[in-house]
Amino acid sequence: MSGKAKRKFQSMSEDSNHNENVKKLREMIKDIKFAMLTTLEADGTLRSRPMATQAAEFDGELWFFTNANAPKVDEVQQHQQVNVSYAKPNDQKYISVSGTAQLIRDHQKISELWNPLYKAWFPQGLNDPNLALLKVSVDKAEYWDSPASPVVRLVGFVKAAVTGEPIGSGGDNQKIEAAS
Repeated sequence: MSGKAKRKFQSMSEDSNHNENVKKLREMIKDIKFAMLTTLEADGTLRSRPMATQAAEFDGELWFFTNANAPKVDEVQQHQQVNVSYAKPNDQKYISVSGTAQLIRDHQKISELWNPLYKAWFPQGLNDPNLALLKVSVDKAEYWDSPASPVVRLVGFVKAAVTGEPIGSGGDNQKIEAAS
């Protein structure tokens, strides 16, 4: 295979992996409404806060409404690398996402993602001059997914307690590259 053909094949393979990784993340986070967004404060302290993930279908980017004057926006403007973590303990799903965040003030995108319920946080609605979006372009992610039922997990805990052997993960743990 020539060098050019080999590079083209690798590129198609990487695109396929990228698409599969995005699809896996989409499936895992689609029903989790809230995430924890972690930023870096000016003094180097990590700070996390809950954020409502927007209903847009995940395509490699996460979207969150924010007040443009919020401290997290200053933090992101100083250090764009962030972490977003999701948890759905009842289903034993945990996701940690690393990416680059930026403030977006595109009124068309804001209107597209807007839900009247957000008036609880933004009483002026779409007319709020400080209404903005925080976009996180996902670079990497890691997830832990245990498809077993609660009964199967309980049996595993009991078995570990009786035998003295560690329980093990009992599920899937993967690190993935989400960026193309």
